[in-house]
Amino acid sequence: MAPDGFGTHLTPAEAAAALRAGWSDGAPHDAVDVCPLADGGPGFVATLHATLGGDLVPVTVGSPVGEPAPAAMLRVGTTVHLESAHAVGLGLVPVGRRDPTRTTSRGAGELVAAALPGARRVVIGLGGSATNDAGAGLLLALAQALLPPGTVDEDVAARLGGGGGALGGLHADDLRWLPALRTALAGVDLLAAVDVDVPLLGLTGASAGFSEQKGATAEQAQDLERALGSFAHAATTALGAVRTGPGADLLGASDVRPARPAALPGAGAAGGLGFALALLGARLLPGARLVADAVDLPARIAAHDLVVTGEGRTDWQSLHGKVVAEVAARALPLAVPTVVVSGEVLVGRRELSAAGVTAAYPVAEGPDAVRVALADPAGTLRARTARVARTWSPARGA
Repeated sequence: MAPDGFGTHLTPAEAAAALRAGWSDGAPHDAVDVCPLADGGPGFVATLHATLGGDLVPVTVGSPVGEPAPAAMLRVGTTVHLESAHAVGLGLVPVGRRDPTRTTSRGAGELVAAALPGARRVVIGLGGSATNDAGAGLLLALAQALLPPGTVDEDVAARLGGGGGALGGLHADDLRWLPALRTALAGVDLLAAVDVDVPLLGLTGASAGFSEQKGATAEQAQDLERALGSFAHAATTALGAVRTGPGADLLGASDVRPARPAALPGAGAAGGLGFALALLGARLLPGARLVADAVDLPARIAAHDLVVTGEGRTDWQSLHGKVVAEVAARALPLAVPTVVVSGEVLVGRRELSAAGVTAAYPVAEGPDAVRVALADPAGTLRARTARVARTWSPARGA
C-alpha cells in the first residue's frame, strides 16, 4: 500500500492504514505492507522522517492569511527538509477566506529563513498551497531576513506580501535587490521538491490550472495569470540573465543560454513557489521521485505481487509528477501491477494505462457519493478497498 495523502482529509499514513485495513477485510489471507508516500505536498516531512530519522524542530510562521501557523523542520545532519504546506497549505485557510488573489506565501519564506542556520542543503517540498503569488511573499520574507533593513521599499513590500492580485505593475527596479538575495543564499544548496511539473504560466500553469481549486473565480484566474506574468517579467529582468547548471531542470540538463525560470517544469508548483525558488538558484526536482528514492520504493515493490496506490483525486495533475504516476513508473519495469484506489478518478483508462496503471477505482462517483465519502474518508476508503481486494487478491487465483 503506497498512497499519497487524500487532500486535507487523510495523511499518507492514514490513507495507507485505511487501504491495509480494507484489503485485510476483503482478502484476509494476504500479507499486506504499507509504504506511505508524498510528492512534496502535505505529508512530505512526516514521510521522510519515518524513513530518514533525524530531528523534528518546531517553528511558528505566518499562515496565508497572516495568522500563526505551527510548522516543523526535519534536520538530518546538515540537510533540512521543509514542507511548504505547513506555511501555505490550503487547510490553513477557512473555506470562507480562500482567495488566492490575497493569500501570501510569506510564511514559506519565514520557514526557509528559520532553516538556514547550520544548513548546507535545504529541501523544500512544494504542493497543496492556498497561495498563487509566484512566491513573491517568500522572496519578501527572505529579503527582510537576510538583507539590510530598508532594502525593500515599504510600498513594494506591501504589494509583494499582498497576494497574487497585488503583483501587477511592479517593475524590475522595484526588485533590484534580487541579485543580492540570490548571493546571500549562494552558500546553501536549495532543492525544491515539486508536486507537479507544470510551468508558472499558461494553460497548465499556476493560475489557469490550480487557482480555482484555491477559491478563485474564472475571472480572478485570468487576472492572476496577467499579474504573475507581469511579475515574472520584472523579476527575471531584475535578476538578469541567469545561467542554468547541472540538475537545474527535471532532466538534469545543463544549459548555457539565459534561463527562463517561469518556463521550468515545476515553476508553477505551490502557486508559483517553484518559480521564486528557481530565481534564487534552487534546483527543481520531482518530489514524488525524491521520496520514492528515499524509501527505496523499487525494492519494496519487487518484494510484492501487487502495489496499491491512491490520492484524493486522480485527474490530469496526477500524470504530471504526482505519486500515482511515480508508483506506476516504478512498478512497470518490475512487471508488478499497479492498482489505484482514489477518492475520485477523473482520468480515462487510456491515459492511465499509458502511465502504467493497471486499474483504477474511485471511492465516490457523483456529488452525493463525494459528500458521503468526505463525511467518513477513512471508512469509505476502507470499504471500497475491501471490494477491490476481492477482485485483485493474489491469493484469489491460487
